[in-house]
Amino acid sequence: METGDPLVSADWLRANIEAPDVRIVDATWFAPFTNPPETGRQAWMRGHIPKAVHFDIDDIADTSSPLPHMLPDAVKFSSRVRRLGLGDGNRIIIYDQNNFFAGARAWWMFRVMGHKDVHVLDGGLKAWVEAGGPLDDMPPIASERHFTPRVRTDLVMDAKGLENLLGTARTTIIDARPDGRFFGRDPEPRAGLPSGHIPGSINLPGSKLVTEDGHMKPASELRKLFKDPLAPTVTTCGSGVTAAITALALARLGNYDVAVYDGSWTDWASDPLRPIAKAPA
Repeated sequence: METGDPLVSADWLRANIEAPDVRIVDATWFAPFTNPPETGRQAWMRGHIPKAVHFDIDDIADTSSPLPHMLPDAVKFSSRVRRLGLGDGNRIIIYDQNNFFAGARAWWMFRVMGHKDVHVLDGGLKAWVEAGGPLDDMPPIASERHFTPRVRTDLVMDAKGLENLLGTARTTIIDARPDGRFFGRDPEPRAGLPSGHIPGSINLPGSKLVTEDGHMKPASELRKLFKDPLAPTVTTCGSGVTAAITALALARLGNYDVAVYDGSWTDWASDPLRPIAKAPA
């Protein structure tokens, strides 16, 4: 059973970075539709926390799926992370360079695969630098380590599972997209997808969980944003990335059993037979 804060501070990491069981992961990723000037890997190569390996959610993914960065099977995940030197007995600390996007997604993926000792660096690379932490531009030499997957299917939701929940009050469905897309006022960034939301879901944009300086809000402030943070919950967003930030926030409030809808709106809205709502619930 997972307990405690899923985040660690930059000061904690500075004090523990040389511990033999600590492994650091840079999960920086930029959504292609934002036309980023560089890739996440290029950002990592330009400067990262010493010893940090790069975790690419587009590579450690089910590349046979038409949907973006879908969760891979346990065999592929284990193979990829072993090569990065990540495995059994490691305390894995994940960060990114853009406000938990997609550090929270990588955190969720490790937990789906059964690795419990995984945390996210609060404030990301910016917080590390502000705390006086050095940067490195050389890739670390990773020694392959065994990773034993113990898949938690309860942390993953799909469209069929959500369809079975519609019209019931068993589970809270939280959509982390901006409200304009949720209510159908603004277009989706992915061509051909209608905007709107899953009937019965509620809107809580991921941006409301993070402070202006890129830290996650403290538990006292997060608690005000959720009606019942310990309720059975599924999180969703555009493609399963920002939804993981919501899951991370709820874990900070003690709910480590939140499921993420892996395909999220990209999956749901791609089927014209699925219902789409645009008015407030």
